[in-house]
Amino acid sequence: MLLILSYLLLGAIAGLIAGVFGLGGGIIIVPTLIFTFTYLNFPTEILTHLAVGTSLSTILFTSLSAIYTHHQHSKINWQLAYKLGIGLLIGGFVGAYFADQFSGQLLQRIFALYSLTVAAQMWFGWQPKGNFNLPKGIALKAIGGGIGILSGLFGIAGGSLVVPILVLYKVKITEAITTAAVTGFPIALSGTVGYMLMGYNNADLPIYSFGYVYLPATIGIIMSSTIFSKVGAKLVHTLPAEKLKKAFAIVLLVGAIKLFF
Repeated sequence: MLLILSYLLLGAIAGLIAGVFGLGGGIIIVPTLIFTFTYLNFPTEILTHLAVGTSLSTILFTSLSAIYTHHQHSKINWQLAYKLGIGLLIGGFVGAYFADQFSGQLLQRIFALYSLTVAAQMWFGWQPKGNFNLPKGIALKAIGGGIGILSGLFGIAGGSLVVPILVLYKVKITEAITTAAVTGFPIALSGTVGYMLMGYNNADLPIYSFGYVYLPATIGIIMSSTIFSKVGAKLVHTLPAEKLKKAFAIVLLVGAIKLFF
């Protein structure tokens, strides 16, 4: 019962962060699950894979809520989302495959480097300038594939990658954000399936795991994260956003250092 409550709390925190900062919950879910699974004495070699796969499984559900919200209040560029989505769908699965080839320690360090990048972006407020025209055809699908691979490795929805890349290609920021909300689903779908399949026959998995997805954590997180992401979206208009971003950047920095070493 205590563990379920801790997963509910984690989902609430991840949801608030997603709502306030516009980040996918994976940036906080993955490291917190790594620390939690370490406390539970899950085997070192698989606990990072389990954290990443579980994170993607929660995004599979929370992304649907994000899509619905943006569809109700914003104009989603479905054509752009579809073209990116093909690459993202393939890339998410490939990312899961690559992750399975890495040791747990190496996967932790890769995630730590990603956290450092996000922390730096939040601290300095860096935003790309639209200097390039959006590519078409296979090139756009390839961009989606690259984002999908990285997102599959990190256990994230990909918004922190999709938004700046689209802005770089002269897509309006509001359109980039709504498109990122849609593209989180194909990443989560193929990534979750990938982590389930890659870990299916692993004898070290704890009970209630489906491959590299730990079901108690998935259920607890999705029960609260969807609700609190909406709360966070409302709070963003009343909270000191810049101060919160820098505070959260420090949290990410500390977490990344701990994961890396």
